[in-house]
Amino acid sequence: MARRKKRHLLLKFFGLLTVLLLLTVTAIASFLYWRYGDTLRAMQKQAKVYVNASDENTFKLSQTSVIYAADGTVISRLKGDRDTTYVESEDIPLAVKSSIVSIEDKKFYRHDGVDYLALLRAAKEVLETGEFSQGGSTITMQLARNTFLTQDKNWRRKVQEIFIAWELEKKYEKEELLEFYINNIYFGNGYYGIGAASRGYFNKTVDRLSLSQIAFLCAIPNNPTIYDPLTSIENTMARRNRILKNMLNDGKISELDYARAIVEDITIERPAAVVKSDSIETYAYYCATRALMKQEGFAFQYDFVSDYEEEKYEEAYEELYNECQKRLHTQGYRIYTSLNLNLQAELQTAVDETLKDDTDVNDEGVYKLQASAVCVNNDTGYVEAIVGGRSQEFSFYTLNRAYQSFRQPGSAIKPLIVYTPMLERGLTAETIVVDEEIEGGPKNANGTYLGEITIQTAVEKSVNVIAWKLFEELTPQKGLSYLKKMNFSHLDENDYRLTTALGGMTNGTSSLEMTAAFATLANDGVYREPTCIEKIVDAKGNVIYEADQTGVQVYQHNAARAMTTILTGVMENGTAKELNLEGIPCAGKTGTTNDQKDGWFVGYTRYYTTGVWVGYDLPKAMKDLKGNTYPGWIWKRFMEAAHKDLPILEFRQAVQIDSLE
Repeated sequence: MARRKKRHLLLKFFGLLTVLLLLTVTAIASFLYWRYGDTLRAMQKQAKVYVNASDENTFKLSQTSVIYAADGTVISRLKGDRDTTYVESEDIPLAVKSSIVSIEDKKFYRHDGVDYLALLRAAKEVLETGEFSQGGSTITMQLARNTFLTQDKNWRRKVQEIFIAWELEKKYEKEELLEFYINNIYFGNGYYGIGAASRGYFNKTVDRLSLSQIAFLCAIPNNPTIYDPLTSIENTMARRNRILKNMLNDGKISELDYARAIVEDITIERPAAVVKSDSIETYAYYCATRALMKQEGFAFQYDFVSDYEEEKYEEAYEELYNECQKRLHTQGYRIYTSLNLNLQAELQTAVDETLKDDTDVNDEGVYKLQASAVCVNNDTGYVEAIVGGRSQEFSFYTLNRAYQSFRQPGSAIKPLIVYTPMLERGLTAETIVVDEEIEGGPKNANGTYLGEITIQTAVEKSVNVIAWKLFEELTPQKGLSYLKKMNFSHLDENDYRLTTALGGMTNGTSSLEMTAAFATLANDGVYREPTCIEKIVDAKGNVIYEADQTGVQVYQHNAARAMTTILTGVMENGTAKELNLEGIPCAGKTGTTNDQKDGWFVGYTRYYTTGVWVGYDLPKAMKDLKGNTYPGWIWKRFMEAAHKDLPILEFRQAVQIDSLE
């Protein structure tokens, strides 16, 4: 009897709780309708317009984007090939549908386009973290967003998703919606839809894929950067395994199917005709994608107060990057670049010819000894040539080392974080400093000490002791602040130490970053973000992005000019005297890591700044690698070709403060 009474009270309690919850939800809904009623009705009306105007072609069509060189030559055509690889529902293997539903939206066949419990969980996350994520979106809502909306993260867009999803569910059958979704989701590397992904990664049609290959491909769309099989295959495999486990638990595959699929090796086999490793193409794609992100208002960030802040930034970056990359392939943009095909050919030739005698290759057939180089126009700040490696033809992905590889810069970093900052504080080329042994300090490259010398001599001979002492006086915090202003992206908290003055950085830097930084010295201390994108025009002829090369003052005007004068001495009397350009005023700095695993030369004239790195992808000591050998030879060969027939322009000299314009 007591037990029955207790049960009755519990039922009564939960019934009352349910009523209170419904009243609360009703009250909130009533408030929202009163507060935002007009907005919601307008959104609902717009959703009907979107969906009523749609048909099957809405989910099939894409437009070709074109990238142009500076002279108007077509560099590349970017086409989202959904129209040629679209797979009708009856031809989509059941395993593809089951994989997608199991990992993306288990309730797909039961809901009306919206998973209300999932939305409540997403709302709870907003209340707890204050951040709006993509959580709670069903397959239908994702289709609504990808087809009709932007990727903005706010409540209005989420509500628009819901309204459009409801309308889509009214107009189309579930199998049609799933077909549209599977053919529209992004599988990375320019592939939209399962048909394109199947051809792109396995060089076969989707009906010939194994269960394991299907799950592997279906792992990518959740985050095409994290799960990119060309760069992070271990992540793709881990998510493949999760999908297979989900399918087993959902009863979509047998234990035997699971056992066979989970142990199957995955080998990427991309069709040779599809893949290009051309440096200017990969860099142009990268710059154009970031330009679209900037046009969307994305704030690029290079310094973080915590790991959590960095993690959240990376998530937001990757999500928008993927979305903008998708637009690049499908929206019919006209993308105008600064890339100079003649300079590009000269820079590639300089790299290839200088390293041609070293023919050792790795297991994939890639040359072990590599190089990267970047040329920036000092007048405009635009990148005009970029080389990401030695010329080779591949049917698989290769790095563009110029912006994707980061290596220790050696002594090439000294002008940026030691000498130019100290010139701002009153030092001059003639300031006397003492080169002497320091207990616990660095050794000079030749093991000798020169005693009293000038700053000019210290730079020309790349004296480690002087750079160390001055950096200690300046402080690493102050020295690295200049790199932060120039968007060096891989700075680490462990870099705030004296060894950084000699180029001993934790993660290193890229040829692109180093070239842009030295171009800042050539440009009177004004930093301009390196890019090759001048403007982007949409399919209707509207300019949607135009680069702003105004720049930011990083170094004082006079200090930058004084540093340039000192660096001309490096070319005339110092470590780079064999690299001096005949009849052309030039400035530059060598860089060699202590173990001779990385060699750098970065130098400039009034016209161009060019930075060159040489080394092995898997760092390895090289006896004859120094800044003034392979990197310097590449630089000299290219710069002589680049300046052929150009009038001689002298560097601007430092002036008195009261006569500055």
